[in-house]
Amino acid sequence: MAVSNRVPILSRFLRTIRRTAGFRPKWKPVLSAIALHGLFFLLPGCGLLFDAVQQIYPVTTDEIDTICRRQQVQVGMAVEPFRPFVFPAIWTDEGARVTGLDTELVRAVSDALTAHCNTPVIPVLHLVRFRDLFLLLNEGQLDFFVSAVAAETPSPSRSGFAYSTPYFLQGGIGAIATRPEVADRIRTRLRTSGEVSDRHRLLDGMTVAVQDSTAAHLYAEAKLSATTVLICSSLPAAFEHAATGQSPPIDVIIGAHPVLEFMVKTTRRDWQLLTKDGHAPLRFTQADYAVVMAEERYALRRFINDVIFQLDESGRLERMRHRWIDEAYAYPRRASSEGLPFDVSKMPDHYAQGTCRTSSR
Repeated sequence: MAVSNRVPILSRFLRTIRRTAGFRPKWKPVLSAIALHGLFFLLPGCGLLFDAVQQIYPVTTDEIDTICRRQQVQVGMAVEPFRPFVFPAIWTDEGARVTGLDTELVRAVSDALTAHCNTPVIPVLHLVRFRDLFLLLNEGQLDFFVSAVAAETPSPSRSGFAYSTPYFLQGGIGAIATRPEVADRIRTRLRTSGEVSDRHRLLDGMTVAVQDSTAAHLYAEAKLSATTVLICSSLPAAFEHAATGQSPPIDVIIGAHPVLEFMVKTTRRDWQLLTKDGHAPLRFTQADYAVVMAEERYALRRFINDVIFQLDESGRLERMRHRWIDEAYAYPRRASSEGLPFDVSKMPDHYAQGTCRTSSR
């Protein structure tokens, strides 16, 4: 392959000369030689040419090798709780810790990186607002992030990102309500409108709360044109809005189905999961949860896919799901014994759960 093809700046320089000189094929070797000698003359010194090219066109390196060299993997996670995937951060005798199914997955990835690199690789956790995770990844501050993120959510705001093999299936958007009459109204609409068609119309005329920048928020903005949508900073903010009787009153909260289901079983027993027939959960979308990376991080994506495959093949992934979703436990104890540390100084105010505002669609 010609040098000019491997170095874009030379290719551009040659094209300019060819246009100026009335290029003919027989002159190609001569012009290439002139261009190379001219550039070397302008940039004396053995490495200056390639230093200049490298500054303009950085050479792509294997991101796994980069992680190995720095002995750290930069991981993002939402500061807002997505139980049981991410629990609220707590302070233990060992320092600040966060735990959940997603933190166990992060530890499995970092352990695999340690084995691959033949040197300890420490997960450096960035606990930030969910809406900021995509921004930090786009800026190159993170290698990847997790927080019960639905893969392949169709939205312009999710372009440029890639997703691993799913580590949790049967996610999607579900709904909860606290007033029995709301649940009865939705079941009545289901009986008269059919099973699947226009599922979003079940919420017409209601006030629906969603968490900012989540898949539920994107769904509401795209589909719920006949509802009042409240955009809340976090799920705790939505619960607080409903509990204090703020206006407009919330009829339904939609969000990640496994998160809502876990919460009504454990901490929000005054709310009920909306169902189709009293048993099967009412879902508005189907989705799987995956690790999020930059689109061009092919090596890292292959590596994490391999880790998830091995976890699944060995049965550990299913044990992880059972351990965090079905077992009874006190999460602060697990945080103390196995939680991941994080830098408190870079974390947003943990107790500022935020507020809700009406969407301005």
